[in-house]
Amino acid sequence: MPGPLVSIVIVTFESRNDISECIRSVLASDVPLDLIVIDNASRDRTVDRVVHLIGKRPECRLICNNENVGFAKAVNQGIAASRGQYVLALNPDAMLFPDTIRIALKALEARPKAALAGCMLLNPDGTEQAGARRSLPTPWRALVRVLKLYRLDALHPRFHGFLMNQEPVPRGPIEVEATSGAFMLVRRSAIEQVGALDEGYFMHCEDLDWCVRFGQAGWKVLFVPGAKAVHKKGGSTRARPIRVEFYKHRGMVRFYGKFFRHRYPSILMWAVTVAVWARFAAKASFMAITSLVRWEISTPETRTGGAGRYVP
Repeated sequence: MPGPLVSIVIVTFESRNDISECIRSVLASDVPLDLIVIDNASRDRTVDRVVHLIGKRPECRLICNNENVGFAKAVNQGIAASRGQYVLALNPDAMLFPDTIRIALKALEARPKAALAGCMLLNPDGTEQAGARRSLPTPWRALVRVLKLYRLDALHPRFHGFLMNQEPVPRGPIEVEATSGAFMLVRRSAIEQVGALDEGYFMHCEDLDWCVRFGQAGWKVLFVPGAKAVHKKGGSTRARPIRVEFYKHRGMVRFYGKFFRHRYPSILMWAVTVAVWARFAAKASFMAITSLVRWEISTPETRTGGAGRYVP
Protein backbone atom coordinates (compact mmCIF):
# COMPACT_ATOMS: atom_id res chain seq x y z
CA MET A 1 0.00 0.00 0.00
CA PRO A 2 1.30 3.50 -0.81
CA GLY A 3 2.32 5.73 2.06
CA PRO A 4 5.32 7.39 3.71
CA LEU A 5 8.59 5.53 3.86
CA VAL A 6 9.30 3.83 7.18
CA SER A 7 12.90 3.02 8.10
CA ILE A 8 13.25 -0.09 10.28
CA VAL A 9 16.27 -0.18 12.59
CA ILE A 10 17.12 -3.54 14.18
CA VAL A 11 20.07 -3.85 16.55
CA THR A 12 21.44 -7.38 16.83
CA PHE A 13 23.84 -8.98 19.26
CA GLU A 14 24.11 -12.76 19.03
CA SER A 15 20.50 -12.91 17.88
CA ARG A 16 20.80 -15.83 15.47
CA ASN A 17 17.95 -17.75 17.12
CA ASP A 18 15.44 -14.95 16.51
CA ILE A 19 16.63 -12.74 13.66
CA SER A 20 15.29 -14.88 10.80
CA GLU A 21 11.66 -14.65 11.93
CA CYS A 22 12.04 -10.98 12.71
CA ILE A 23 13.44 -9.95 9.33
CA ARG A 24 11.00 -12.13 7.39
CA SER A 25 8.10 -10.49 9.22
CA VAL A 26 9.48 -7.02 8.51
CA LEU A 27 9.90 -7.71 4.80
CA ALA A 28 6.32 -9.04 4.65
CA SER A 29 4.93 -5.70 5.93
CA ASP A 30 2.43 -3.92 3.69
CA VAL A 31 4.09 -0.46 3.83
CA PRO A 32 7.03 1.05 1.92
CA LEU A 33 10.14 0.53 4.03
CA ASP A 34 13.88 0.27 4.17
CA LEU A 35 15.68 -1.95 6.64
CA ILE A 36 18.90 -1.18 8.49
CA VAL A 37 20.44 -3.88 10.67
CA ILE A 38 23.17 -2.81 13.08
CA ASP A 39 25.19 -5.71 14.46
CA ASN A 40 27.07 -5.15 17.72
CA ALA A 41 30.00 -7.50 17.07
CA SER A 42 28.09 -10.79 17.34
CA ARG A 43 30.28 -13.85 17.69
CA ASP A 44 27.65 -16.37 16.60
CA ARG A 45 26.11 -16.75 13.13
CA THR A 46 23.85 -13.70 13.38
CA VAL A 47 25.61 -11.75 10.63
CA ASP A 48 25.60 -14.76 8.29
CA ARG A 49 21.85 -15.16 8.76
CA VAL A 50 21.21 -11.47 8.15
CA VAL A 51 23.27 -11.54 4.95
CA HIS A 52 21.39 -14.61 3.78
CA LEU A 53 18.00 -13.04 4.49
CA ILE A 54 18.51 -9.59 2.98
CA GLY A 55 20.59 -10.79 0.02
CA LYS A 56 21.04 -8.00 -2.49
CA ARG A 57 17.81 -6.20 -1.67
CA PRO A 58 18.47 -2.50 -2.34
CA GLU A 59 16.17 -1.47 0.52
CA CYS A 60 18.21 -3.44 3.09
CA ARG A 61 21.57 -2.58 4.64
CA LEU A 62 23.80 -4.21 7.23
CA ILE A 63 26.24 -2.22 9.38
CA CYS A 64 28.68 -4.22 11.50
CA ASN A 65 30.33 -2.65 14.53
CA ASN A 66 33.74 -3.83 15.71
CA GLU A 67 32.55 -3.84 19.32
CA ASN A 68 29.31 -3.89 21.27
CA VAL A 69 28.50 -0.18 21.52
CA GLY A 70 25.18 -0.76 23.27
CA PHE A 71 21.57 -0.55 22.16
CA ALA A 72 21.08 3.22 22.28
CA LYS A 73 24.20 4.10 20.32
CA ALA A 74 23.52 1.42 17.72
CA VAL A 75 19.92 2.60 17.21
CA ASN A 76 21.26 6.11 16.73
CA GLN A 77 23.61 4.77 14.05
CA GLY A 78 20.59 3.36 12.28
CA ILE A 79 18.63 6.60 12.62
CA ALA A 80 21.54 8.55 11.13
CA ALA A 81 21.72 6.12 8.19
CA SER A 82 17.95 6.06 7.61
CA ARG A 83 15.90 8.17 5.22
CA GLY A 84 12.27 7.45 6.12
CA GLN A 85 9.77 9.99 7.39
CA TYR A 86 9.25 7.58 10.28
CA VAL A 87 11.76 5.34 12.06
CA LEU A 88 10.85 2.07 13.75
CA ALA A 89 13.30 0.81 16.37
CA LEU A 90 12.55 -2.90 16.60
CA ASN A 91 14.01 -5.65 18.78
CA PRO A 92 15.41 -8.69 16.93
CA ASP A 93 13.23 -11.04 19.00
CA ALA A 94 9.99 -9.37 17.86
CA MET A 95 7.83 -10.67 15.03
CA LEU A 96 5.41 -8.38 13.23
CA PHE A 97 2.16 -9.08 11.42
CA PRO A 98 1.83 -7.72 7.86
CA ASP A 99 -0.38 -4.82 9.00
CA THR A 100 1.39 -3.98 12.28
CA ILE A 101 3.39 -1.02 11.00
CA ARG A 102 0.52 0.30 8.86
CA ILE A 103 -1.89 0.39 11.81
CA ALA A 104 0.63 2.14 14.09
CA LEU A 105 1.54 4.54 11.28
CA LYS A 106 -2.11 5.41 10.69
CA ALA A 107 -2.50 6.32 14.36
CA LEU A 108 0.53 8.63 14.23
CA GLU A 109 -0.56 10.34 11.03
CA ALA A 110 -4.01 11.00 12.51
CA ARG A 111 -2.39 12.75 15.49
CA PRO A 112 0.18 15.35 14.38
CA LYS A 113 1.29 16.00 17.97
CA ALA A 114 2.14 12.35 18.57
CA ALA A 115 5.86 11.62 18.32
CA LEU A 116 5.96 7.91 19.10
CA ALA A 117 3.66 4.91 18.82
CA GLY A 118 4.05 1.63 20.64
CA CYS A 119 2.12 -1.50 19.72
CA MET A 120 0.42 -4.33 21.59
CA LEU A 121 3.26 -6.67 22.53
CA LEU A 122 2.20 -10.28 22.90
CA ASN A 123 3.91 -13.15 24.65
CA PRO A 124 4.38 -16.28 22.50
CA ASP A 125 1.24 -17.71 24.18
CA GLY A 126 -0.84 -14.76 22.95
CA THR A 127 -1.22 -12.93 26.28
CA GLU A 128 -0.44 -9.24 26.57
CA GLN A 129 3.11 -8.51 27.65
CA ALA A 130 3.80 -5.96 30.36
CA GLY A 131 5.51 -2.73 29.38
CA ALA A 132 3.93 -1.68 26.09
CA ARG A 133 1.52 0.63 27.95
CA ARG A 134 2.65 2.07 31.24
CA SER A 135 2.98 5.13 33.39
CA LEU A 136 6.44 6.45 34.13
CA PRO A 137 8.11 4.37 36.85
CA THR A 138 8.77 7.21 39.27
CA PRO A 139 10.71 6.30 42.42
CA TRP A 140 7.41 6.04 44.30
CA ARG A 141 5.73 3.87 41.67
CA ALA A 142 8.79 1.63 41.54
CA LEU A 143 8.61 1.24 45.30
CA VAL A 144 4.92 0.39 45.05
CA ARG A 145 5.74 -2.39 42.61
CA VAL A 146 8.73 -3.79 44.50
CA LEU A 147 6.79 -3.91 47.78
CA LYS A 148 3.62 -5.10 45.99
CA LEU A 149 1.69 -2.15 47.40
CA TYR A 150 -0.36 -2.08 44.20
CA ARG A 151 -2.59 -4.61 45.95
CA LEU A 152 -3.87 -1.60 47.94
CA ASP A 153 -4.91 0.21 44.77
CA ALA A 154 -8.60 -0.17 45.66
CA LEU A 155 -7.99 1.73 48.89
CA HIS A 156 -6.18 4.71 47.39
CA PRO A 157 -5.08 5.65 43.83
CA ARG A 158 -1.64 6.53 45.19
CA PHE A 159 -0.92 2.80 45.29
CA HIS A 160 -1.58 2.40 41.57
CA GLY A 161 1.40 0.79 39.85
CA PHE A 162 2.98 1.88 36.58
CA LEU A 163 2.14 -1.17 34.44
CA MET A 164 -1.22 -1.03 32.66
CA ASN A 165 -1.47 -4.48 31.09
CA GLN A 166 -3.93 -5.64 33.78
CA GLU A 167 -6.36 -2.90 32.78
CA PRO A 168 -8.96 -3.47 30.02
CA VAL A 169 -7.53 -3.18 26.53
CA PRO A 170 -8.67 0.12 24.97
CA ARG A 171 -10.69 0.02 21.77
CA GLY A 172 -8.37 2.39 19.96
CA PRO A 173 -5.11 4.33 20.33
CA ILE A 174 -4.63 6.10 23.65
CA GLU A 175 -2.04 8.46 25.07
CA VAL A 176 0.35 6.90 27.59
CA GLU A 177 3.35 8.17 29.49
CA ALA A 178 5.67 5.48 28.19
CA THR A 179 5.86 2.44 25.95
CA SER A 180 8.38 -0.35 25.31
CA GLY A 181 11.65 -0.07 23.42
CA ALA A 182 10.90 -3.37 21.70
CA PHE A 183 8.73 -1.47 19.18
CA MET A 184 9.01 2.31 18.87
CA LEU A 185 7.64 3.93 15.71
CA VAL A 186 8.85 7.53 15.81
CA ARG A 187 8.17 10.61 13.69
CA ARG A 188 11.43 11.94 12.22
CA SER A 189 10.48 15.56 12.83
CA ALA A 190 10.09 14.74 16.53
CA ILE A 191 13.55 13.13 16.60
CA GLU A 192 15.02 16.21 14.93
CA GLN A 193 13.51 18.42 17.64
CA VAL A 194 14.15 16.28 20.73
CA GLY A 195 17.24 14.36 19.67
CA ALA A 196 18.04 10.68 19.33
CA LEU A 197 18.40 8.17 22.18
CA ASP A 198 20.61 9.08 25.13
CA GLU A 199 23.78 7.07 24.60
CA GLY A 200 24.55 7.28 28.31
CA TYR A 201 22.34 4.19 28.59
CA PHE A 202 24.06 1.04 27.34
CA MET A 203 20.83 -0.93 27.33
CA HIS A 204 17.48 -0.59 29.14
CA CYS A 205 15.74 2.64 30.25
CA GLU A 206 16.69 4.55 27.10
CA ASP A 207 13.10 4.05 25.91
CA LEU A 208 11.71 5.62 29.11
CA ASP A 209 14.16 8.50 28.74
CA TRP A 210 12.98 9.15 25.17
CA CYS A 211 9.33 9.12 26.22
CA VAL A 212 10.02 11.66 28.97
CA ARG A 213 11.90 13.96 26.63
CA PHE A 214 9.14 13.81 24.02
CA GLY A 215 6.62 14.67 26.70
CA GLN A 216 8.72 17.58 27.97
CA ALA A 217 8.81 18.97 24.43
CA GLY A 218 5.02 18.82 24.10
CA TRP A 219 4.79 15.63 22.05
CA LYS A 220 2.47 12.70 22.82
CA VAL A 221 3.25 8.99 23.16
CA LEU A 222 0.66 6.53 21.88
CA PHE A 223 -0.27 2.95 22.63
CA VAL A 224 -1.94 1.42 19.57
CA PRO A 225 -3.71 -1.83 20.55
CA GLY A 226 -4.68 -2.70 16.98
CA ALA A 227 -1.01 -2.97 15.99
CA LYS A 228 0.36 -6.24 17.35
CA ALA A 229 3.73 -7.95 17.56
CA VAL A 230 4.92 -11.15 19.22
CA HIS A 231 7.90 -10.48 21.48
CA LYS A 232 9.98 -13.37 22.80
CA LYS A 233 11.77 -11.04 25.24
CA GLY A 234 15.45 -11.29 26.05
CA GLY A 235 16.45 -13.54 23.18
CA SER A 236 19.96 -12.10 22.80
CA THR A 237 20.66 -11.59 26.51
CA ARG A 238 20.10 -15.03 28.07
CA ALA A 239 23.77 -15.98 27.88
CA ARG A 240 24.86 -13.02 30.03
CA PRO A 241 22.02 -12.46 32.50
CA ILE A 242 24.11 -10.86 35.26
CA ARG A 243 25.72 -8.40 32.87
CA VAL A 244 22.30 -7.50 31.49
CA GLU A 245 20.97 -6.94 35.01
CA PHE A 246 23.93 -4.67 35.74
CA TYR A 247 23.18 -2.46 32.73
CA LYS A 248 19.48 -2.48 33.57
CA HIS A 249 20.05 -1.27 37.12
CA ARG A 250 22.68 1.24 36.07
CA GLY A 251 20.15 2.59 33.59
CA MET A 252 17.56 2.90 36.37
CA VAL A 253 19.98 4.95 38.48
CA ARG A 254 20.74 7.22 35.52
CA PHE A 255 17.04 7.64 34.71
CA TYR A 256 16.06 8.53 38.28
CA GLY A 257 18.98 10.92 38.68
CA LYS A 258 18.35 12.62 35.37
CA PHE A 259 14.64 13.31 35.78
CA PHE A 260 13.79 13.14 39.49
CA ARG A 261 16.75 14.43 41.52
CA HIS A 262 15.25 17.95 41.56
CA ARG A 263 11.78 16.69 42.50
CA TYR A 264 12.70 14.51 45.47
CA PRO A 265 14.79 15.25 48.59
CA SER A 266 18.46 14.30 48.25
CA ILE A 267 18.24 11.76 51.04
CA LEU A 268 15.36 10.00 49.28
CA MET A 269 17.24 9.90 45.98
CA TRP A 270 20.25 8.50 47.84
CA ALA A 271 18.00 5.84 49.36
CA VAL A 272 16.57 5.02 45.92
CA THR A 273 20.07 4.59 44.50
CA VAL A 274 21.08 2.29 47.37
CA ALA A 275 17.88 0.29 46.92
CA VAL A 276 18.50 -0.14 43.19
CA TRP A 277 22.01 -1.48 43.70
CA ALA A 278 20.88 -3.67 46.59
CA ARG A 279 18.25 -5.14 44.31
CA PHE A 280 20.93 -5.79 41.67
CA ALA A 281 23.18 -7.49 44.23
CA ALA A 282 20.35 -9.75 45.34
CA LYS A 283 19.34 -10.69 41.79
CA ALA A 284 22.93 -11.22 40.64
CA SER A 285 23.67 -13.45 43.64
CA PHE A 286 20.57 -15.53 43.00
CA MET A 287 21.42 -15.87 39.28
CA ALA A 288 25.01 -16.86 40.02
CA ILE A 289 23.98 -19.51 42.56
CA THR A 290 21.28 -20.88 40.25
CA SER A 291 23.69 -21.05 37.33
CA LEU A 292 26.32 -22.84 39.40
CA VAL A 293 23.79 -25.37 40.70
CA ARG A 294 22.63 -26.08 37.15
CA TRP A 295 26.24 -26.51 36.06
CA GLU A 296 26.96 -28.91 38.93
CA ILE A 297 24.01 -31.15 38.12
CA SER A 298 24.63 -31.11 34.38
CA THR A 299 26.28 -34.08 32.67
CA PRO A 300 29.95 -33.94 31.59
CA GLU A 301 28.78 -33.99 27.97
CA THR A 302 26.59 -30.95 28.54
CA ARG A 303 29.43 -29.10 30.26
CA THR A 304 31.76 -29.80 27.36
CA GLY A 305 29.16 -28.52 24.93
CA GLY A 306 28.91 -25.26 26.84
CA ALA A 307 25.15 -25.35 27.39
CA GLY A 308 25.54 -25.37 31.15
CA ARG A 309 28.57 -23.10 31.35
CA TYR A 310 28.39 -20.32 33.87
CA VAL A 311 28.90 -17.03 31.98
CA PRO A 312 28.09 -13.96 34.11
